[in-house]
Amino acid sequence: MSQTRKKSSSEGETKPWTSFVNRFLSSSKLRSSKAKSRKESNDLETTDFQPSDETQKPAPLDTAKALSSEMGLELGCRMEKNEQFLQKLGKQAVDKGLDLNNCRLTTADVREMVALLPFLPDLEKLDISWNDFVGGTLPLITEQMHLVNKLKSLRLGSCRLTTDDVRALGEALKAIPDLEELNLSWNSKVGGNVPLILQEFQAGSKIRMLELVDCALTSEDGTFMGQLLPVLQSLEVLDLSMNRNIGGSLNSIAQGLKSTSSLKVLKLQSCGLSQKSVTLLDAVFRYLSELRKLDLSCNKELGGGFEDSPAQLATLEHLEVLDLHQCSLTAGDVVSLTQVIPLLSHLQELDLSANQKMGSSSENLLSRLRFLPALKSLLISNCALERETFTALAEASIHLPALEVFNLSWNKCVGGNLKLLLETLKLSTSLQVLRLSSCSLVTEDVALLASVIQTGHLARLQKLDLSYNDSVCDAGWAIFCQNLWLLKELTELDISLRPSTFRDCGQWFRHLLCSVTRLPEITEIGMKRWILPPSLEEELECFDRDHRSSIRFDHGGCQ
Repeated sequence: MSQTRKKSSSEGETKPWTSFVNRFLSSSKLRSSKAKSRKESNDLETTDFQPSDETQKPAPLDTAKALSSEMGLELGCRMEKNEQFLQKLGKQAVDKGLDLNNCRLTTADVREMVALLPFLPDLEKLDISWNDFVGGTLPLITEQMHLVNKLKSLRLGSCRLTTDDVRALGEALKAIPDLEELNLSWNSKVGGNVPLILQEFQAGSKIRMLELVDCALTSEDGTFMGQLLPVLQSLEVLDLSMNRNIGGSLNSIAQGLKSTSSLKVLKLQSCGLSQKSVTLLDAVFRYLSELRKLDLSCNKELGGGFEDSPAQLATLEHLEVLDLHQCSLTAGDVVSLTQVIPLLSHLQELDLSANQKMGSSSENLLSRLRFLPALKSLLISNCALERETFTALAEASIHLPALEVFNLSWNKCVGGNLKLLLETLKLSTSLQVLRLSSCSLVTEDVALLASVIQTGHLARLQKLDLSYNDSVCDAGWAIFCQNLWLLKELTELDISLRPSTFRDCGQWFRHLLCSVTRLPEITEIGMKRWILPPSLEEELECFDRDHRSSIRFDHGGCQ
């Protein structure tokens, strides 16, 4: 019997003990029961053969068996501790990835994670972003980086990295030659140290995605980036947004971009770009034939730059996303863009919001949007549209069958003229998000919207924002709320009042409650500053008790 057990044990123990680790990585969830059973099995096997001092010394093969058994027991215990660590954080190792994003890691947690790394030799993705206490402890991780040299994605966003951390990271990058994604965003100490971090990237680097958002990059960092870019032949995503000091080194960056022919995403939001920057970028666009997304938003000094230099933008024939919101576009910019934007036939998302000089000069541009049949998202909020420009937009929007997101908020001319969008609302079978906040809507507008809903249109609508339209009377809200239940896919509704306005909530609130009970997907309703009388407050309290886990009524700000 004993010999049989030992033979069986020997056959099991000859399998490589690293298979435990492989099973750990490949499974979607660590299984403590298996670790426990292995431990019990190993206990049984080791107690089955315990030679005393008087007995004959074990043969070398028996010694190997005992050693292997001890290693299996130790590994089983380690694996169980690893599982406990991940369960404590509500995380798990999945598909060769370890995601500890926003887990409030402590220094002790970081040490536990470092102890886990030797058991993850095939790790490809590590995300410890949004953990403040990682700052100052990164050397503990980087010293073990050679143990996970197959790493392809490293995300350290918003970790409060120190200068010592970023220097240690620069050294550690040598140990992970297969790295494809690096995110150091929202770490201010990266600024001024970019050469120390990225100097190890050499010709043949596999880096595809580099994100350095809001890193306090200096002009010198920008110059270094320009010199580095030709080395990054595989680069597809470059995000340098919210680094206002790199605008002065854009000439160097632009020269480097000419060598990144594989680039698909370029984001330079709020980078201190000027009119001259448009000229520099315009000379680059013909080298970026694969570009899919271009974000130049929130560069207020950019205004006027497109007047003489938009021609090469039209060469971005695969461009799908163009974001120019809050760029202080001038009337001359709009005229130039009118010649270019309609030629971007693959464009799916266009954001021109917060460019108030568009109001009186964009009639031709908005009219020609009809030539963009693939457009899915159109954001033109706070553009001071006038009736003529709004009319041109309304007529063009009829020819946008793929439209899913439509934002016209903060354009006062919409109020009293929503009927101009009637055909669009009827034909937009794909519309999922409609935002009409602060549009000076009147009762007739809301009644029109209710009639569109009543006739079965807008069936796919998920988010509807009608906030800050204080001129709608109770009768209008009553008609709207009576038909709201027909929007079966609606998840969010906002009918809040302006911060300066407080109004008594009428009996239409009961219609709203009735409709909400028939909306299976609804999760949030904004009703800020509506004042509920005691009887309606009681009904809302009852409703909240019945739907505590699924629907949130945001009625904050009530007096």
